[in-house]
Amino acid sequence: MLGLDTVSTTPDRVIANTQWGPLTEGERDFVVKVRAAGLWEHPLGQIGLQKGQSKAVKIASQHLVDGHAALDTSCRKIAPMLNITLPNVASPQQEGFVTQLKGESGKQFDVDFANILRMTHGSIFNTIAKVRSTTKNTLIRALANQANATVLDHITVMEKTGLVDFDTTVFNQTTPPKLPKSDMTPPNPVPGQPQVILSPPPNPTSKPLDLNAP
Repeated sequence: MLGLDTVSTTPDRVIANTQWGPLTEGERDFVVKVRAAGLWEHPLGQIGLQKGQSKAVKIASQHLVDGHAALDTSCRKIAPMLNITLPNVASPQQEGFVTQLKGESGKQFDVDFANILRMTHGSIFNTIAKVRSTTKNTLIRALANQANATVLDHITVMEKTGLVDFDTTVFNQTTPPKLPKSDMTPPNPVPGQPQVILSPPPNPTSKPLDLNAP
């Protein structure tokens, strides 16, 4: 996902002062990254439920749909409060992963599904940690808490498939991408286009942020 690029160690520029605390450029990008992740991983989870060969891959697919539906609801709640524009489609790189997996079947699908998603979740995990440890914005902090739990769960279920090649995964996580930045950035939404909503499963176990909670 977007998270293949390395995490900056320089302080983020504040782009807005809100009632929930200052909002930095990196925190705005974090909300966009979480939204973009759901835009390709949620439908890929639905595909995995249909094409997955092993029970473990099907379970991982269920977790993708459940977790990203809840995260997406949270993003759509806080984005207007922080004046953040959310994408309606994932980045070209992310869409490329979906296209690749749509064209695969059998064991090859299961293997690539587990490895691609373990790699992308491992990449964004580092970004979440940086945001959570440095943010002064309570909404961003709450989203980072939810994203941390969701992404760790998804990392775990991918590993439980027994299909993850850790040497390759770690290399891909830590090696700077060779793609242009435009390929790793979701496009802005088309003006007037309805906002895409990721539907939860019939019996969801993940919950979006409750902004009214104490």
